[in-house]
Amino acid sequence: MRKLLFAVVSMGLLATASPTIAAPCKDAKGKFTKCPPAPAAKATRCKTANGKFAKCGTAGAKPI
Repeated sequence: MRKLLFAVVSMGLLATASPTIAAPCKDAKGKFTKCPPAPAAKATRCKTANGKFAKCGTAGAKPI
């Protein structure tokens, strides 16, 4: 019974805390605006001297 009560209370706290965690974007005057899209992380790939893909950081591998 205690475990069930603890689970219900913790889920309730998480549900009420989520809107405060996600801070919306605001302009200089404090008005809500649409947030700019997050930049996509570009994966770095490396090739060896003979043109084969290799892990970056190995000897002879250069980023492309």
